[in-house]
Amino acid sequence: MNPSAVAQATFKRAQRGLFGGKHIQFGNNVPFSKTKTRRTWLPNVQPKRLFSETLNDWIKLNMTTSVIRTVDKKGGLDRYLLDTKPELLGQKGVEIRQRILDVLKQKRAKAATAKLDINSSTLSSATPASGARV
Repeated sequence: MNPSAVAQATFKRAQRGLFGGKHIQFGNNVPFSKTKTRRTWLPNVQPKRLFSETLNDWIKLNMTTSVIRTVDKKGGLDRYLLDTKPELLGQKGVEIRQRILDVLKQKRAKAATAKLDINSSTLSSATPASGARV
């Protein structure tokens, strides 16, 4: 088998959206006369605007229809970006994923400090006053 026929064609447009590993495919149109003519198949890309619950913002992306179905299956853009391998996300997907991870890290840190404050205040109120008998 010819390796050039199987090779994937990477293109810059896939880095600016969510293509889920889809790429340009090559093949032949073969009519009844058997005269082959080379052609390409491009991914079915649709502009979409999705809401990120973590970022609390709308994000405009170009996405393939297969990625749109996968986002629906996963339950949202955030879950899709966190569950998918970075190699399949492209540059734009990795950037949004990193923003989501940063916000989640900040929320966890804020929750941990709030929990620590609550624990320290309950401990200070539980200690007996000086001179009180225990």
